[in-house]
Amino acid sequence: MDVSGEPVDLLVIGGGTAGLVGARTAARLGARTVLVERARTGGDCLWTGCVPSKALLSAAEGPDARRPGSGTATDFAAVRRRVADAIAAIEPEDSPEALEALGATVVSGTARFTGPREAEINGTKIRFRQALIATGGAPILPPIPGLEAARPVTSETVWDLEELPGRLVVIGGGPVACELGQAFARLGSTVTLLSRSGILPREDRDAAALIRSRLTADGVEVIEGAAVERVGAGETGSTVHASGGRSFDADVILVAVGRGPRTAGLGLGSAGVECDDAGYVRVDTSMRTSNPAVWAAGDVTPYPDFTHLAGVHASTATLNAVLGGRRTVDTTIPRVTFTSPEVAAVGQTSPSGRGSTTRTIEHAGSDRAITQQETSGFTRIVLDRRGRILGGTIVGPRAGESLAELTLAVHQKMTTRALTAVTHPYPTYNDALWNAAIAETYARLERPLPRAALKLLVGLNRRRSRRARRDGHGID
Repeated sequence: MDVSGEPVDLLVIGGGTAGLVGARTAARLGARTVLVERARTGGDCLWTGCVPSKALLSAAEGPDARRPGSGTATDFAAVRRRVADAIAAIEPEDSPEALEALGATVVSGTARFTGPREAEINGTKIRFRQALIATGGAPILPPIPGLEAARPVTSETVWDLEELPGRLVVIGGGPVACELGQAFARLGSTVTLLSRSGILPREDRDAAALIRSRLTADGVEVIEGAAVERVGAGETGSTVHASGGRSFDADVILVAVGRGPRTAGLGLGSAGVECDDAGYVRVDTSMRTSNPAVWAAGDVTPYPDFTHLAGVHASTATLNAVLGGRRTVDTTIPRVTFTSPEVAAVGQTSPSGRGSTTRTIEHAGSDRAITQQETSGFTRIVLDRRGRILGGTIVGPRAGESLAELTLAVHQKMTTRALTAVTHPYPTYNDALWNAAIAETYARLERPLPRAALKLLVGLNRRRSRRARRDGHGID
């Protein structure tokens, strides 16, 4: 690595989604870019997150998956190969060679700030004009007595399992816990999910109830309000002891209770970069840290841990850093839980404030849902008193795809009237969103003043027609 001479335009620390997007963007802009990654480029999304988990979910939905009570076993080795194949197919796009083809320099090793505009990479000094912190986050292991000794797996290490767990206890109730718990149950594991806060606590309560019901139907024992107190050694495997004197035997324990930022050893104090009380790097709305020359994006910041958000924020930070721009991040943040069915949400998911309301279309009345025999979901939008769309929740197959239009509607502050004017293809699951807008528009027309105005307009048009016929211009 030649870092002599002029400072690099952008030093990127971390090769996950945020780091990759930042380095690609800077290199394409012609900036002298150096990316440092201690392990392998691609980050959690490629190796332990989005890609393997969605491949696992797909395998669990396929014909080879064991359904509860079927008496057949899943070929777990084939499932693991499917996951590995998905990673291998995507890996080249995130490789060091792909970055270097764009003009960036990729260094394997560790970086540490030694001053406001300088750092060490594997002990070698480097100066920079701007820097992007993109070191991501890592799963949290709660301080439960006996848990560490039980050698639990997390969303990072569950992929190392070579055999399908016979008894899997999942600690947590968020998206990762629900997705992996459902997948392993469909593949044949006996799954118990212990959640202190309930299933999907951030989501619409009707959506959470539907997912709880589907998890149960897939063989997951869902226990809410269960605080894990300790973990002990069982006759075979481990025993998880929860509140209320309940205990659950496990061959494998999966912990999915959240993530924390990776900032240890970065020398943030030397760079004048401040962190909040939880250890996340503080950033403003342009993704700039307390050091004007240092930016941050992705899971290392206080924003939600979404791959799509990491990429967008890294792009914003890099454009500002390299071009001196003043772009700010969008506050409209979509999210999807990839259970079956999916739960997709954006913006407000329940009414708040004077005059706000909801409009819901049950998928039992959706033609596409009926033809697919997947009618248990719904589409719900949240509206202000002027009919502007503030957010909503979609539950159903491919809900994440339908969410894109709802996200745009929230971002653009669209009204239901504007949405009804857009021609939608039929039959699709997205019909439900359109029909929700139509239902709200009709409901508004039923109010006294609009109703009186419509009655007047219909009457005026009727009189014009009569006059035209009388004058010989009309058609009976």
